[in-house]
Amino acid sequence: MKNLIAILFLGLISFGANAQEKVAKIEFKTDVIDYGTIEKGADGVRVFEFTNTGDAPLIISSAKSTCGCTVPDWPKNPIMPGETGEIKVKYDTKRVNPIRKTITVISNAETPTVALKIKGLVVDPSKSSVLEKKEKSMIEQ
Repeated sequence: MKNLIAILFLGLISFGANAQEKVAKIEFKTDVIDYGTIEKGADGVRVFEFTNTGDAPLIISSAKSTCGCTVPDWPKNPIMPGETGEIKVKYDTKRVNPIRKTITVISNAETPTVALKIKGLVVDPSKSSVLEKKEKSMIEQ
């Protein structure tokens, strides 16, 4: 009887160890991209690089931005374990303003929702600020 209980106990332990589910894991090189100060009309495309560090295929179901001025593009095919991928983000640099946007990535990863951020400042070189104009006029005097 003791042998039977021991065998059942060992069987349950080994079954539990084998029943662990494989999961995808998404690991980004960085979750923030700083555009710095860029000029109006400059190239607004930046790339978030990631790796599937899990042991199951990674499937990104969506990537959405907080506004229409930022458009993400993500891989539609599964990313196999150990492989890398990119999420391209295009910001509309015709808008002269500070950049503070979030891109929400949803996948089948262990952490299913990841927030990526872009920041920076778009300036119009043809327009100078009031302070710059004042400094210029003081220099010319």
